[in-house]
Amino acid sequence: MAATHLPAGFPSPAEDFSVRRHDLNELLITHPLATFLWKVSGTSMVDAGIFDGDIVVVNRALNPVHRDVVVAEVDGEFTIKHLYKCLGRVKLVPANPTFPEITFKDGQELRICGVVTSTIKRFRKTAVDKG
Repeated sequence: MAATHLPAGFPSPAEDFSVRRHDLNELLITHPLATFLWKVSGTSMVDAGIFDGDIVVVNRALNPVHRDVVVAEVDGEFTIKHLYKCLGRVKLVPANPTFPEITFKDGQELRICGVVTSTIKRFRKTAVDKG
């Protein structure tokens, strides 16, 4: 993939000759065996810039900390939320005020599947895309 820094201001004609190829694996994946991609469904994280249809890069090797965006499994269902982990309390917090926080009752199971490190957005489908 050919890419360089992309100025959002006035383009420079000299920039046309300074292209460096970037490997998305090198840029986005620090632990290849512990990293996976997940397609987001829903709008609970829009205020964090994560939208329906985005692809998130999830790293299972990272230790989740307070305020990380995580993929979690709650009672067998998967979700993406901010992790609130402070003063002995743990909850999952959406980045959309129309969604409730997920707090845990006795007997409920929470499993953090990984920490979201990046998102990949599509602006246009290509001819090879299905659906």
